[in-house]
Amino acid sequence: RETRRMTNLTVESPEKLGLSAERLARIGTFFDEQYVKPSKLPGVSVAVARRGQLAYVDAVGQRDVANGLPMTLDTIVRIYSMTKPITSVALMSLYEEGRFQLDDPVSRFVPAWANLRVWEDGNPLKFRTRTATREMTIRDLLTHTSGLTYGFMYNHPVDAIYRHRGVERPLGLMPSEAEPAKTTAELVEKLTDIPLLFSPGTQWAYSVATDVCGRLVEIISGQSLDVFVAERITGPLAMVDTAFHVPDDKADRLAACYSYTKKNPLLLTDPVATSGYRTKPTYVSGGGGMASTMSDYLRFCTMLLNKGELDGVRILGRKTVEYMTMNHLPGGLDMDHLAERAFSETSYEGVGFGLGFAVTLDPAVNQTIGSRGSYSWGGAASTGFWIDPVEELIVIVLTQLLPSSTYPMRRELQSLVYQALVD
Repeated sequence: RETRRMTNLTVESPEKLGLSAERLARIGTFFDEQYVKPSKLPGVSVAVARRGQLAYVDAVGQRDVANGLPMTLDTIVRIYSMTKPITSVALMSLYEEGRFQLDDPVSRFVPAWANLRVWEDGNPLKFRTRTATREMTIRDLLTHTSGLTYGFMYNHPVDAIYRHRGVERPLGLMPSEAEPAKTTAELVEKLTDIPLLFSPGTQWAYSVATDVCGRLVEIISGQSLDVFVAERITGPLAMVDTAFHVPDDKADRLAACYSYTKKNPLLLTDPVATSGYRTKPTYVSGGGGMASTMSDYLRFCTMLLNKGELDGVRILGRKTVEYMTMNHLPGGLDMDHLAERAFSETSYEGVGFGLGFAVTLDPAVNQTIGSRGSYSWGGAASTGFWIDPVEELIVIVLTQLLPSSTYPMRRELQSLVYQALVD
């Protein structure tokens, strides 16, 4: 089995990789004219790799508007929920050691979760619950079918309970209504007496589940998540700038983060000088706590496209990656049939979910050009990636604007990338 190398950001001739250089050039032009010049985005970088070689990479705009600093290919960005695939890989590396089974109840490792209840009716301060039809399993966490949620959804009374009790760390402009959990152990404790949205395995809802996966990594391995990820994933893959905080000697490359508001489409919400990413966290968020660069995340994606290996280093077995990127939703359904109608980092129609990734089931139903079996995810600051095994294609887009639902740029990028394929 041939594996692909991805050692740097050296661009190969696109035509040798079955892509048109002229058509790929539309990507930078589009983002510059449609997003950067109109001040919708501060800066954007995009990479397109095929067959293990980089066909296109470019950066336009600025990483820090106030200080006039350009967006560069080594800019460090908050990848937020693009942390989730990394945490899922970390947990599955323990699965490969026989440390747990996917149908193990979470209560095997968190005994207090043996009798979680499900929301019935009421309001955030006074409500009724019912017994869950079964216990939550580890696969439920990996697939977001656990019944957990996010407080920033503002979609259900349980979301309000999360905010009221300080379950999550605040993100962007989301207010903190209580002292948030200081560790993932405290997160798990706070969740113990909060009702689930639904009985595990019956619906899909984006949630803090991957933070809980990160806590399971800690419980099973006996190591903190940041240490485990560094030893098992980022270190072996030479992802030198990817971590849960940005040290002082790299802070000059950290991008500022912005939020969209009607009054100010580029409201500065996390300046570099005072960013929380400058300090090593006590809450190591497996769901959204990492920062990374284009070259680092490209190495992670190339490892996945290679079915678990890169440059002679194997992170996961081939069958494990194939299994993680299958649709694991009940009955083989897509998210359109199972999702709570709330925010997600992907559309619902024609898209299933594996163990840490959204999985394209039907591009026609999804109404975006692509391939069956492509897998993907994105981050809250409008970052995103997808991997298309059929076309041997990796695409990554990095920017820093909250929330990621502000503009349809990921779907637009799909059109721009696939139109450049010429073989």
